[in-house]
Amino acid sequence: MKFLRFGPLGQEKPGCVDAEGRIRDLSAHISDLTPETLTKSTLAALSALDTAKLPVVDPDVRLGACVGGVRNFYAVGLNYARHAKETGNPNPSEPVLFSKSTSCISGPNDPIILPKGSEKTDWEVELGVVIGSECQYVPEQDALEMVAGYCLINDVSERSYQIERGGQWIKGKSAPNFGPIGPWLVTRDEIRDPQDLRLTLSVNGVVRQDSSTDDMIFTVAKIISYMSNFMRLMPGDVIATGTPEGVGLGLDPPQFLKLGDVVDLSISGLGTQRQTVVSQPA
Repeated sequence: MKFLRFGPLGQEKPGCVDAEGRIRDLSAHISDLTPETLTKSTLAALSALDTAKLPVVDPDVRLGACVGGVRNFYAVGLNYARHAKETGNPNPSEPVLFSKSTSCISGPNDPIILPKGSEKTDWEVELGVVIGSECQYVPEQDALEMVAGYCLINDVSERSYQIERGGQWIKGKSAPNFGPIGPWLVTRDEIRDPQDLRLTLSVNGVVRQDSSTDDMIFTVAKIISYMSNFMRLMPGDVIATGTPEGVGLGLDPPQFLKLGDVVDLSISGLGTQRQTVVSQPA
């Protein structure tokens, strides 16, 4: 099933997508899609509803992040072989982990806001994983059972903050609207193989990223199992699993986002996003 959240910022309601692609309102059955409600039993009960009996929502409504109240927003760096190569890095021997501030989370079509002084804001299409079950020390063969669903993420990154300012990558990953998530949370049963998904991203109509999750160095199952050795993963936690080749930093010469640019991205089965680049509000 495809779940989503719709409405004005801070007032989003839960919804789903019916067989005809229309948005249906779930707010009579659940208060929101949050860590508290992303349980197997709740998702199963919602999936069993007759969507034809749910209220239809205006298709032009704003979409929010497909998960609300996210407590942890994790990410994996250098997790595609060809991306590691384009950045001049060897394949890591273990997953490279970092966090994005949850305050960067935005809707899939909300604008990308250039931070003050930004000169190297970059794009990164990524497969997102939303945890559905509390887990620690989970074996790799059981790891995908911990997943509530998958989503599309743009891991927007300010490279000078990330690389040139010293310290952790989180500084270049956490500005407001640097974490578009959605449009949908697609339940695990709809994604046959998370290592066989096409990812694409274009800037102003020019394709910059076009790859597959089969180029991942560490699979989704490996990432979840690995992370669970260092922390307890909780329902609602979001993991961005890395980006393929084609980021602005890897171009020759490097190219970065500027005001007015339009970014389109998609992952097969997980929908599309479109963001326009705007300046920081005064």
